[in-house]
Amino acid sequence: MQMSRINILELLRTGTTPRGELRGEGPAAQEALDLRRLRTLRLSFLLLWLLCAVLAAGSVRAERIKDLASIQGVRPNQLIGYGLVVGLDGSGDQTTQTPFTTQSLQAMLTQLGITLPQGTSLQLRNVAAVMVTSTLPAFAQPGQQVDVTVSSLGNAKSLRGGTLLMTPLKGADGQIYAVAQGNILVGGAGASQGGSKVQINHLSAGRVPSGATVERAVATPFLLSDRLRLELNQTDFSAAAMMADTINKGLGNGANDLALAVDGRVIEVKAPPTPNERVRFLAQLENLEVAHVSPPARVIINARTGSIVMNRTVTLEPAAVAHGNLSVTISSQPVISQPAPFSQGQTVVGEKADIQIKQDGGALMNMKGGADLAEVVRALNALGANPGDLLAILQALKAAGALRAELEVI
Repeated sequence: MQMSRINILELLRTGTTPRGELRGEGPAAQEALDLRRLRTLRLSFLLLWLLCAVLAAGSVRAERIKDLASIQGVRPNQLIGYGLVVGLDGSGDQTTQTPFTTQSLQAMLTQLGITLPQGTSLQLRNVAAVMVTSTLPAFAQPGQQVDVTVSSLGNAKSLRGGTLLMTPLKGADGQIYAVAQGNILVGGAGASQGGSKVQINHLSAGRVPSGATVERAVATPFLLSDRLRLELNQTDFSAAAMMADTINKGLGNGANDLALAVDGRVIEVKAPPTPNERVRFLAQLENLEVAHVSPPARVIINARTGSIVMNRTVTLEPAAVAHGNLSVTISSQPVISQPAPFSQGQTVVGEKADIQIKQDGGALMNMKGGADLAEVVRALNALGANPGDLLAILQALKAAGALRAELEVI
Protein backbone atom coordinates (compact mmCIF):
# COMPACT_ATOMS: atom_id res chain seq x y z
CA MET A 1 0.00 0.00 0.00
CA GLN A 2 1.05 3.59 -0.61
CA MET A 3 0.48 6.78 1.37
CA SER A 4 -2.33 8.98 0.22
CA ARG A 5 -1.61 12.32 -1.42
CA ILE A 6 -2.96 14.14 1.62
CA ASN A 7 -0.45 12.46 3.94
CA ILE A 8 2.48 13.29 1.63
CA LEU A 9 1.48 16.96 1.48
CA GLU A 10 1.19 17.00 5.26
CA LEU A 11 4.70 15.52 5.48
CA LEU A 12 6.21 18.15 3.18
CA ARG A 13 4.44 20.97 5.00
CA THR A 14 5.14 20.08 8.62
CA GLY A 15 7.79 17.40 8.45
CA THR A 16 5.49 15.00 10.29
CA THR A 17 2.76 12.57 9.40
CA PRO A 18 -0.63 12.15 11.01
CA ARG A 19 -0.49 10.13 14.17
CA GLY A 20 -2.65 7.42 12.73
CA GLU A 21 -0.14 6.61 10.02
CA LEU A 22 2.83 6.36 12.41
CA ARG A 23 1.00 4.12 14.84
CA GLY A 24 0.44 1.49 12.22
CA GLU A 25 2.80 -1.19 11.16
CA GLY A 26 2.08 -0.96 7.45
CA PRO A 27 4.23 0.21 4.51
CA ALA A 28 2.67 3.68 4.60
CA ALA A 29 4.12 4.41 8.03
CA GLN A 30 7.55 3.12 7.02
CA GLU A 31 7.55 5.20 3.83
CA ALA A 32 6.60 8.35 5.75
CA LEU A 33 9.42 7.74 8.21
CA ASP A 34 11.92 7.28 5.37
CA LEU A 35 10.79 10.51 3.73
CA ARG A 36 11.16 12.36 6.99
CA ARG A 37 14.69 11.05 7.50
CA LEU A 38 15.64 11.97 3.94
CA ARG A 39 14.34 15.49 4.41
CA THR A 40 16.29 15.88 7.67
CA LEU A 41 19.46 14.61 6.01
CA ARG A 42 19.10 17.07 3.12
CA LEU A 43 18.58 19.94 5.53
CA SER A 44 21.68 18.96 7.49
CA PHE A 45 23.79 18.87 4.33
CA LEU A 46 22.43 22.30 3.33
CA LEU A 47 23.30 23.83 6.70
CA LEU A 48 26.78 22.29 6.57
CA TRP A 49 27.36 23.70 3.09
CA LEU A 50 26.23 27.17 4.17
CA LEU A 51 28.53 27.05 7.21
CA CYS A 52 31.53 26.08 5.08
CA ALA A 53 30.75 28.88 2.62
CA VAL A 54 30.57 31.45 5.42
CA LEU A 55 33.85 30.25 6.94
CA ALA A 56 35.57 30.31 3.56
CA ALA A 57 34.31 33.83 2.82
CA GLY A 58 35.49 35.06 6.22
CA SER A 59 38.95 33.52 5.93
CA VAL A 60 39.78 34.96 2.50
CA ARG A 61 40.28 38.72 2.61
CA ALA A 62 40.73 40.89 -0.42
CA GLU A 63 41.92 44.43 -1.08
CA ARG A 64 41.44 46.70 -4.04
CA ILE A 65 44.36 47.46 -6.33
CA LYS A 66 43.62 51.15 -5.67
CA ASP A 67 44.62 50.60 -2.03
CA LEU A 68 47.70 48.51 -2.77
CA ALA A 69 49.44 50.33 -5.62
CA SER A 70 49.77 53.64 -7.44
CA ILE A 71 50.32 54.48 -11.10
CA GLN A 72 53.81 55.61 -11.97
CA GLY A 73 53.86 59.26 -13.03
CA VAL A 74 50.46 60.04 -11.48
CA ARG A 75 51.69 61.85 -8.39
CA PRO A 76 51.43 65.20 -6.58
CA ASN A 77 54.24 67.77 -6.55
CA GLN A 78 55.36 69.96 -3.66
CA LEU A 79 55.41 73.74 -4.03
CA ILE A 80 57.07 76.37 -1.82
CA GLY A 81 57.25 80.15 -1.71
CA TYR A 82 58.27 83.09 0.47
CA GLY A 83 55.82 85.90 1.16
CA LEU A 84 54.53 88.56 3.51
CA VAL A 85 51.47 88.64 5.73
CA VAL A 86 49.99 92.05 6.54
CA GLY A 87 47.07 93.27 8.61
CA LEU A 88 48.14 91.72 11.91
CA ASP A 89 46.96 93.28 15.15
CA GLY A 90 50.36 94.22 16.55
CA SER A 91 51.50 90.56 16.59
CA GLY A 92 53.92 90.71 13.63
CA ASP A 93 57.69 90.35 13.45
CA GLN A 94 59.98 92.53 15.53
CA THR A 95 61.86 94.10 12.65
CA THR A 96 64.98 94.82 14.70
CA GLN A 97 65.47 91.06 15.14
CA THR A 98 64.21 90.00 11.70
CA PRO A 99 65.83 92.35 9.15
CA PHE A 100 64.69 90.18 6.22
CA THR A 101 61.09 91.24 6.90
CA THR A 102 62.01 94.90 6.39
CA GLN A 103 64.07 94.10 3.28
CA SER A 104 61.17 92.15 1.76
CA LEU A 105 58.75 94.97 2.46
CA GLN A 106 61.05 97.58 0.92
CA ALA A 107 61.51 95.44 -2.19
CA MET A 108 57.75 95.04 -2.56
CA LEU A 109 57.13 98.77 -2.12
CA THR A 110 59.79 99.52 -4.75
CA GLN A 111 57.98 97.29 -7.25
CA LEU A 112 54.79 99.21 -6.50
CA GLY A 113 56.51 102.53 -7.26
CA ILE A 114 57.14 103.67 -3.67
CA THR A 115 60.70 104.66 -2.77
CA LEU A 116 61.63 105.07 0.88
CA PRO A 117 64.20 107.69 1.95
CA GLN A 118 67.74 106.42 2.40
CA GLY A 119 68.45 105.25 5.96
CA THR A 120 64.80 104.90 6.97
CA SER A 121 64.36 102.53 9.91
CA LEU A 122 60.99 100.83 9.77
CA GLN A 123 59.37 99.81 13.03
CA LEU A 124 56.67 97.42 11.88
CA ARG A 125 54.27 95.49 14.06
CA ASN A 126 51.63 94.33 11.60
CA VAL A 127 53.82 92.52 9.05
CA ALA A 128 55.28 89.02 9.22
CA ALA A 129 57.54 87.05 6.90
CA VAL A 130 56.13 83.59 6.13
CA MET A 131 56.83 80.44 4.16
CA VAL A 132 53.97 79.24 1.97
CA THR A 133 53.68 75.56 1.07
CA SER A 134 51.19 73.67 -1.05
CA THR A 135 50.71 70.40 -2.93
CA LEU A 136 49.97 70.44 -6.65
CA PRO A 137 47.68 67.45 -7.41
CA ALA A 138 48.22 65.17 -10.37
CA PHE A 139 46.66 66.41 -13.65
CA ALA A 140 46.07 69.90 -12.17
CA GLN A 141 45.33 72.41 -14.94
CA PRO A 142 45.85 76.18 -15.09
CA GLY A 143 43.04 78.02 -13.37
CA GLN A 144 42.34 75.40 -10.74
CA GLN A 145 42.65 76.35 -7.08
CA VAL A 146 44.48 74.51 -4.30
CA ASP A 147 44.86 75.05 -0.57
CA VAL A 148 48.03 76.57 0.91
CA THR A 149 49.62 76.48 4.36
CA VAL A 150 51.22 79.64 5.75
CA SER A 151 53.89 79.34 8.47
CA SER A 152 55.69 82.14 10.31
CA LEU A 153 59.38 82.50 9.51
CA GLY A 154 60.33 85.18 12.05
CA ASN A 155 59.20 85.87 15.60
CA ALA A 156 55.60 86.87 14.96
CA LYS A 157 53.34 86.08 17.90
CA SER A 158 50.28 85.29 15.82
CA LEU A 159 49.08 85.23 12.20
CA ARG A 160 45.44 85.48 13.20
CA GLY A 161 43.53 87.99 11.07
CA GLY A 162 46.37 88.46 8.58
CA THR A 163 46.26 88.55 4.78
CA LEU A 164 48.79 86.79 2.61
CA LEU A 165 50.06 88.99 -0.21
CA MET A 166 50.64 87.63 -3.72
CA THR A 167 53.26 84.90 -3.40
CA PRO A 168 54.66 82.83 -6.30
CA LEU A 169 54.96 79.12 -5.54
CA LYS A 170 57.83 77.25 -7.16
CA GLY A 171 58.54 73.60 -7.74
CA ALA A 172 61.78 71.65 -7.37
CA ASP A 173 62.90 72.85 -10.82
CA GLY A 174 62.59 76.52 -9.82
CA GLN A 175 59.63 77.20 -12.12
CA ILE A 176 56.50 79.01 -10.90
CA TYR A 177 53.47 76.69 -10.93
CA ALA A 178 50.97 78.61 -8.78
CA VAL A 179 50.35 82.00 -7.17
CA ALA A 180 48.89 82.29 -3.65
CA GLN A 181 47.00 85.12 -1.96
CA GLY A 182 44.15 85.41 0.52
CA ASN A 183 43.00 85.70 4.12
CA ILE A 184 44.56 83.31 6.63
CA LEU A 185 42.46 81.06 8.85
CA VAL A 186 44.11 80.25 12.18
CA GLY A 187 42.43 77.64 14.34
CA GLY A 188 43.46 79.09 17.68
CA ALA A 189 43.28 82.07 20.00
CA GLY A 190 45.49 83.72 22.60
CA ALA A 191 45.79 86.68 24.93
CA SER A 192 48.51 88.13 27.17
CA GLN A 193 48.52 90.86 29.78
CA GLY A 194 50.70 91.74 32.75
CA GLY A 195 53.09 88.86 32.23
CA SER A 196 50.30 86.28 32.00
CA LYS A 197 49.56 84.44 28.77
CA VAL A 198 46.79 82.12 27.62
CA GLN A 199 46.90 80.33 24.27
CA ILE A 200 44.72 77.74 22.57
CA ASN A 201 46.20 75.72 19.71
CA HIS A 202 48.98 77.03 17.47
CA LEU A 203 48.95 80.65 16.30
CA SER A 204 52.10 80.78 14.15
CA ALA A 205 50.65 78.81 11.23
CA GLY A 206 47.41 78.96 9.31
CA ARG A 207 45.72 77.88 6.11
CA VAL A 208 44.20 79.65 3.11
CA PRO A 209 41.49 77.44 1.57
CA SER A 210 41.66 77.58 -2.24
CA GLY A 211 44.29 80.26 -1.78
CA ALA A 212 46.53 79.38 -4.74
CA THR A 213 45.70 79.42 -8.44
CA VAL A 214 47.53 76.98 -10.71
CA GLU A 215 49.42 78.76 -13.48
CA ARG A 216 51.23 75.87 -15.16
CA ALA A 217 50.48 72.17 -15.63
CA VAL A 218 53.05 69.48 -14.89
CA ALA A 219 53.93 67.14 -17.73
CA THR A 220 52.91 63.53 -17.08
CA PRO A 221 53.90 60.28 -18.84
CA PHE A 222 50.33 59.00 -18.56
CA LEU A 223 49.78 58.96 -22.36
CA LEU A 224 53.34 58.66 -23.63
CA SER A 225 53.64 54.87 -23.67
CA ASP A 226 51.44 51.89 -24.53
CA ARG A 227 52.23 50.39 -21.12
CA LEU A 228 51.51 51.67 -17.63
CA ARG A 229 53.51 50.75 -14.56
CA LEU A 230 51.80 50.01 -11.25
CA GLU A 231 53.96 50.50 -8.17
CA LEU A 232 53.12 48.62 -4.98
CA ASN A 233 53.13 50.61 -1.77
CA GLN A 234 55.43 47.98 -0.24
CA THR A 235 57.86 45.62 -1.93
CA ASP A 236 56.41 42.11 -1.93
CA PHE A 237 57.02 39.47 -4.61
CA SER A 238 53.96 37.45 -3.59
CA ALA A 239 51.69 40.48 -3.83
CA ALA A 240 53.20 41.50 -7.20
CA ALA A 241 52.66 38.02 -8.71
CA MET A 242 49.12 37.77 -7.32
CA MET A 243 48.22 41.23 -8.60
CA ALA A 244 49.46 40.40 -12.11
CA ASP A 245 47.41 37.18 -12.10
CA THR A 246 44.31 39.04 -10.90
CA ILE A 247 44.60 41.62 -13.69
CA ASN A 248 45.09 38.93 -16.34
CA LYS A 249 42.06 36.99 -15.13
CA GLY A 250 39.84 40.02 -14.61
CA LEU A 251 40.65 42.09 -17.71
CA GLY A 252 42.83 39.91 -19.93
CA ASN A 253 40.18 37.34 -20.92
CA GLY A 254 42.52 34.55 -19.90
CA ALA A 255 45.63 35.98 -21.58
CA ASN A 256 48.82 36.13 -19.52
CA ASP A 257 50.50 39.05 -21.30
CA LEU A 258 48.20 41.89 -20.23
CA ALA A 259 50.03 42.37 -16.90
CA LEU A 260 53.62 41.37 -16.19
CA ALA A 261 55.36 41.54 -12.83
CA VAL A 262 58.71 43.26 -13.44
CA ASP A 263 59.99 42.86 -9.87
CA GLY A 264 58.67 42.84 -6.34
CA ARG A 265 57.27 46.34 -6.66
CA VAL A 266 56.42 47.12 -10.31
CA ILE A 267 53.77 45.56 -12.57
CA GLU A 268 53.58 46.57 -16.24
CA VAL A 269 50.11 46.66 -17.80
CA LYS A 270 49.11 47.12 -21.42
CA ALA A 271 46.73 50.06 -21.72
CA PRO A 272 44.44 51.28 -24.54
CA PRO A 273 45.92 54.07 -26.70
CA THR A 274 43.15 56.68 -26.52
CA PRO A 275 42.73 58.76 -23.34
CA ASN A 276 39.04 57.92 -22.88
CA GLU A 277 39.60 54.17 -23.17
CA ARG A 278 42.65 54.34 -20.93
CA VAL A 279 40.76 56.14 -18.18
CA ARG A 280 37.90 53.63 -18.29
CA PHE A 281 40.39 50.75 -18.32
CA LEU A 282 42.15 52.07 -15.21
CA ALA A 283 38.81 52.67 -13.48
CA GLN A 284 38.04 48.95 -13.86
CA LEU A 285 41.57 47.91 -12.95
CA GLU A 286 41.66 49.93 -9.71
CA ASN A 287 38.53 48.21 -8.40
CA LEU A 288 39.78 44.66 -8.95
CA GLU A 289 40.19 42.85 -5.65
CA VAL A 290 43.42 41.02 -4.89
CA ALA A 291 43.55 38.28 -2.26
CA HIS A 292 45.28 39.45 0.88
CA VAL A 293 48.92 38.42 1.21
CA SER A 294 50.24 37.96 4.73
CA PRO A 295 52.99 40.52 5.44
CA PRO A 296 56.41 39.42 6.72
CA ALA A 297 56.64 38.89 10.45
CA ARG A 298 57.88 42.15 11.94
CA VAL A 299 58.20 43.77 15.35
CA ILE A 300 58.50 47.58 15.44
CA ILE A 301 60.26 49.03 18.48
CA ASN A 302 60.25 52.74 19.31
CA ALA A 303 63.21 53.16 21.62
CA ARG A 304 62.25 56.76 22.50
CA THR A 305 58.75 56.05 23.76
CA GLY A 306 59.06 52.36 24.61
CA SER A 307 56.25 51.41 22.23
CA ILE A 308 56.21 47.89 20.77
CA VAL A 309 54.00 46.92 17.84
CA MET A 310 53.92 43.51 16.16
CA ASN A 311 51.82 42.14 13.32
CA ARG A 312 49.76 38.96 13.32
CA THR A 313 52.40 36.80 11.56
CA VAL A 314 54.82 36.96 14.48
CA THR A 315 55.43 33.54 16.06
CA LEU A 316 57.38 32.48 19.13
CA GLU A 317 59.33 29.28 19.75
CA PRO A 318 59.53 27.80 23.26
CA ALA A 319 62.23 29.53 25.31
CA ALA A 320 63.37 30.17 28.88
CA VAL A 321 63.87 33.77 30.01
CA ALA A 322 65.30 35.26 33.20
CA HIS A 323 65.30 39.02 33.60
CA GLY A 324 66.22 40.91 36.79
CA ASN A 325 65.92 44.60 37.64
CA LEU A 326 69.00 46.58 38.65
CA SER A 327 68.48 49.70 40.79
CA VAL A 328 71.08 52.17 42.05
CA THR A 329 70.22 54.41 45.06
CA ILE A 330 72.40 57.38 46.02
CA SER A 331 71.73 59.31 49.22
CA SER A 332 73.81 62.13 50.72
CA GLN A 333 73.88 63.66 54.19
CA PRO A 334 75.60 66.90 55.23
CA VAL A 335 78.47 66.53 57.73
CA ILE A 336 79.57 69.54 59.80
CA SER A 337 83.13 69.64 61.16
CA GLN A 338 83.61 71.93 64.17
CA PRO A 339 87.13 73.21 65.06
CA ALA A 340 88.55 72.80 68.56
CA PRO A 341 88.09 75.70 70.97
CA PHE A 342 90.63 78.51 70.60
CA SER A 343 92.16 76.78 67.55
CA GLN A 344 91.24 79.64 65.19
CA GLY A 345 89.80 77.08 62.81
CA GLN A 346 86.69 77.40 60.68
CA THR A 347 83.55 75.34 60.53
CA VAL A 348 83.55 73.14 57.46
CA VAL A 349 80.42 71.62 55.93
CA GLY A 350 81.07 68.33 54.14
CA GLU A 351 78.93 65.71 52.52
CA LYS A 352 78.72 61.98 53.05
CA ALA A 353 77.37 59.91 50.22
CA ASP A 354 75.82 56.48 50.53
CA ILE A 355 75.55 54.42 47.33
CA GLN A 356 73.57 51.20 47.28
CA ILE A 357 73.12 48.81 44.39
CA LYS A 358 70.21 46.39 44.46
CA GLN A 359 69.52 43.71 41.93
CA ASP A 360 66.29 41.75 42.05
CA GLY A 361 66.72 38.11 41.32
CA GLY A 362 65.08 37.04 38.09
CA ALA A 363 63.75 33.50 38.12
CA LEU A 364 64.12 31.46 34.95
CA MET A 365 60.65 31.36 33.37
CA ASN A 366 59.50 29.01 30.67
CA MET A 367 57.85 30.77 27.73
CA LYS A 368 55.57 28.55 25.71
CA GLY A 369 55.65 28.80 21.97
CA GLY A 370 52.95 30.78 20.22
CA ALA A 371 51.60 30.16 16.75
CA ASP A 372 49.47 33.30 16.57
CA LEU A 373 49.60 36.86 17.86
CA ALA A 374 47.33 36.23 20.86
CA GLU A 375 49.56 33.44 22.13
CA VAL A 376 52.71 35.56 21.66
CA VAL A 377 51.19 38.44 23.64
CA ARG A 378 50.05 36.04 26.36
CA ALA A 379 53.55 34.57 26.66
CA LEU A 380 55.22 38.01 26.86
CA ASN A 381 52.71 39.26 29.44
CA ALA A 382 53.50 36.23 31.60
CA LEU A 383 56.97 37.66 32.19
CA GLY A 384 55.53 40.71 33.94
CA ALA A 385 58.12 43.01 32.36
CA ASN A 386 57.58 46.67 31.56
CA PRO A 387 57.97 47.98 27.97
CA GLY A 388 61.55 49.05 28.64
CA ASP A 389 62.51 45.53 29.71
CA LEU A 390 60.61 43.99 26.81
CA LEU A 391 62.93 45.81 24.40
CA ALA A 392 65.90 43.88 25.75
CA ILE A 393 63.95 40.62 26.02
CA LEU A 394 62.76 40.76 22.41
CA GLN A 395 66.27 41.46 21.15
CA ALA A 396 67.62 38.52 23.19
CA LEU A 397 64.84 36.23 21.89
CA LYS A 398 65.68 37.25 18.33
CA ALA A 399 69.37 36.52 18.89
CA ALA A 400 68.51 33.13 20.39
CA GLY A 401 66.33 32.23 17.42
CA ALA A 402 63.14 31.94 19.47
CA LEU A 403 61.44 35.01 17.96
CA ARG A 404 60.44 34.39 14.36
CA ALA A 405 60.18 37.99 13.24
CA GLU A 406 62.22 40.90 11.98
CA LEU A 407 63.10 43.55 14.55
CA GLU A 408 62.98 47.17 13.38
CA VAL A 409 63.97 50.01 15.72
CA ILE A 410 62.61 53.44 14.84
